[in-house]
Amino acid sequence: MSNEPANPQPSWRKPVGMAMILTLILVWAIIIGSLSPWVGAWPVLVQAIFYLAAGIVWILPLKPLLRWMELGCWRS
Repeated sequence: MSNEPANPQPSWRKPVGMAMILTLILVWAIIIGSLSPWVGAWPVLVQAIFYLAAGIVWILPLKPLLRWMELGCWRS
């Protein structure tokens, strides 16, 4: 049995994946922010529901992205 770490070389996927996550957040924020003139005209309760949903929906692409960062494949 060897004392070497299981993964001695850092994977290039992790920094690329982190950059993709930050890009996803930036693009999503720009998209949602650009909708604010229309969303601002809605009733406050509807706005709250929209922004709550928009704040959760961006998380959906993270699961496959995180899997790719860790395992190197998009699907299990």
